[in-house]
Amino acid sequence: MAATKTIEIRTEIPGPRSRALLERERRAIARPLMVHLPIFAERAENATITDVDGNVFVDFAGGVGVVNAGHAHPRIVEAVVEQATRFLHTDFTVVPYEPAVALAERLCALAPISGEKRAAFFNAGTEAVENAVKLARLHTGRPGVIAYEGGFHGRTLLSMTMTSKFHPYKTGMGPYAPEVYRAPFPDAYRGPGADEALERLAHMLETHVPGEHVAAIVIEPQLGEGGFVPASPEYMEGLRALCDRHGIVFVADEVQTGFGRTGRMFAMEHFGVEADLMTVAKSIAAGLPLSGVIGRAEIMDGAHAGAIGGTYIGNPVAQAAALAVLDVFEEEGLLERASSVGDRIRERMHAWQERWPAIGDVRGLGAMLAIELVHDPQTKDPAPELALAVIQAALERGLILLKAGVHANCIRVLCPLTIEEAVLDEALEVWEDALVTVLG
Repeated sequence: MAATKTIEIRTEIPGPRSRALLERERRAIARPLMVHLPIFAERAENATITDVDGNVFVDFAGGVGVVNAGHAHPRIVEAVVEQATRFLHTDFTVVPYEPAVALAERLCALAPISGEKRAAFFNAGTEAVENAVKLARLHTGRPGVIAYEGGFHGRTLLSMTMTSKFHPYKTGMGPYAPEVYRAPFPDAYRGPGADEALERLAHMLETHVPGEHVAAIVIEPQLGEGGFVPASPEYMEGLRALCDRHGIVFVADEVQTGFGRTGRMFAMEHFGVEADLMTVAKSIAAGLPLSGVIGRAEIMDGAHAGAIGGTYIGNPVAQAAALAVLDVFEEEGLLERASSVGDRIRERMHAWQERWPAIGDVRGLGAMLAIELVHDPQTKDPAPELALAVIQAALERGLILLKAGVHANCIRVLCPLTIEEAVLDEALEVWEDALVTVLG
């Protein structure tokens, strides 16, 4: 492997200071939250994280897709500090402020939805999803919601119910929210294909829940936690036609796919069809809590006063960060950068797939990519233990990776789109070295 230029491993992993913090954590933090890598961050810059022991890692996790514009981008930090010196909070529904209006204007202009649009802001992706469903129910007067196998929409009651993976997100947490139904997601690798998935959805509306009972169909344009499986244009076109036929609100969950991750500002731009509502979060504010719903004015304005809201909706500091994120995208050409980063990673992944049969699939849009590990490329038997071993081997060498997938057998890429070429190449060499160690 080529000599590293950015990664610097000074101690065993975890190092002594991280181990000491892990001991303190066990006595202070609720145990369900102790599921992370065994290193503690000291600082982060662009695509790197330095831990408390001085070890420098390349970050391919990106706070689970939150830092598309990089860690601590100077332009964004400056905007945060400037707004914080003015004021931190008033509650927008009590005393409003310009950053909320300015951000709504810019996002409505960017959203791939025709006609007049409105935006509403919240704190986390799960809130955006729940409020999108509220708006759809109020617009249609119907209770039903259709979500997808493999989908992830959050951990609050309704969004947790909509989330497909049972363990660990739903184990022991019933009863769940009513009127949530589940459709098959189109999957080119494991099936069903687009045509079959559409047929099964149409059959659902005849035999399981009638179309006139359904307020919204909520879909990730590319599954996130479910394994980075992209939908196809054919499926999305059919889904749009089905929603139009039954008067169902089409909701695109762009929480993980949005803000340039797929090479377009929003992943729906890949499919040539429009959603009615979109949910956004994660990279919208570069690490500060912020989410939103953007959509057709007649749906967004149709709810009664007070139907949606919250104390911290659209925090002004987070919105200042979000405005700076949009500036960075424009000034630094991050959409083009996402495509070039994705092309480079995809090329390496395909080379790995040719070398190792255990890499059953390479997939994704733009820089939102994953490999799926299997025991046998014919049977496609999932190999979660191989994915975990590769992630561990990469961490020891200075690369932070995340797993994904219903079977936890995928390794995904969520690196900052601002990553430097040399750092990207170094990270891919480390990942390949980890694959050599695990797969031979």
